[in-house]
Amino acid sequence: MNSRSIQRSFKRGGAALFIFVIAWLAALPMRARANPIADWDAIAFAAVEASGKTGPVTACDVAMAHLAIHDALNAIERRYEPYAYNAVAPRGASAEAAVAAAAHGVLIVRIPNQKAALDEALAAALAAIPDGRAKNDGVGAGRMAAAAILARRADDGSDVVRPYKPGAALGVWRPTPPAFAKAAGVSFGKVKPFTMTSGAQFELPRPAYFNIGSAEYAAEYNEAKSLGEANSKTRTAEQSEIARFWYEPSPGVYIRLARDLAVTRKLNLWDSARLFALLHLASADCLIAGYGVKYRYNFWRPVTAIRYGAYDGNPQTAGDPTWNSYLETPSHPEYPSLHAVLCAAWAEILARYFGTDQFSFTMTSARPYPGIKRSFKSFSQAAQESADSRIYAGVHFRSSSRDGLVIGRKIGAQVFEKFLQPTFDSPLRHTVIEDSIAASAVR
Repeated sequence: MNSRSIQRSFKRGGAALFIFVIAWLAALPMRARANPIADWDAIAFAAVEASGKTGPVTACDVAMAHLAIHDALNAIERRYEPYAYNAVAPRGASAEAAVAAAAHGVLIVRIPNQKAALDEALAAALAAIPDGRAKNDGVGAGRMAAAAILARRADDGSDVVRPYKPGAALGVWRPTPPAFAKAAGVSFGKVKPFTMTSGAQFELPRPAYFNIGSAEYAAEYNEAKSLGEANSKTRTAEQSEIARFWYEPSPGVYIRLARDLAVTRKLNLWDSARLFALLHLASADCLIAGYGVKYRYNFWRPVTAIRYGAYDGNPQTAGDPTWNSYLETPSHPEYPSLHAVLCAAWAEILARYFGTDQFSFTMTSARPYPGIKRSFKSFSQAAQESADSRIYAGVHFRSSSRDGLVIGRKIGAQVFEKFLQPTFDSPLRHTVIEDSIAASAVR
């Protein structure tokens, strides 16, 4: 089996998935594993799911695990700048042991009700490494890196839950059908960012469509009403398929793609650790920025807007009190689209990491609508399709998705440009310098 087997097994869900992952690890020698970084990414998400822990705070859990892995490896051999743990491990320390101990050290603290299963995962990983000083030193480096990121994020506000009362005024978000669930992520915009100066660093000007009496609002309203309705006659079969393909929860299409690429591109431990740390740094900050904007503006979703369309004072909007979105509307305010923010950031990082946006790939959807295949010619094309999918699903207005892409690209660019950079002695830095010299010579 390989990392793709773990990904497909996500359909099993919860505890069954975690048991499967642990058994798979226990049966497989360390040297035969496809990519330990991708494997621990799958384990982290399996632990989150099995724990019952929900909401955007889980992005912090996974990001911290990957930062610990990255820092532990770079304590053993400095190839990239560390994030929280700036130290030098004993010479000869086992990189594989450091990876396992770092991930485990974070996850047992952040997801304590999965400690027994995570202990088993750690034991399975360490059992494949010969006993001795190298193994012990690797474990020590991993534990120190985990302790460093846990200490740095100890007072980040991710465990704070603030009271929230939904509004009743026109244009203001309120719980949506069918579940009318309480607001999610209310406090997450106040969490300390990982890479941003503040959650509002990349906030855009107030969108024109927030004026519900305007022509801009009417245009957005009528498009959402037509394309996003449950039984829409204008949404094509392909658009419906796109909506379902991109509807999956965490880890999401791009993170599953990264697991595939780590294996197929044969990335080493250091390069894999950096890639996943960058992606998950962006994930956490995209959610911090996105939820912050959502609750600052608190704008209503299309399903609410259309059901109350007769009362919005706009002569260009016709209300429909029975209107339903094609797919279920998430339980938080409308602007911006978190799908767009996240996918744009991930696309930006992957394009910069692999040196080109023109990258063809095919992915198959996961739950809740598994088995749909979509092919793309670039990372950015996929991000655009993800943004469009939210209009087809009936859960967002157009500007929400458009602005989400802008915000996400800015976050992704900053994460890649300013964090976990190659060190002076890293092979990547030497390649970049040599390419630059060659380009200058040509000019």
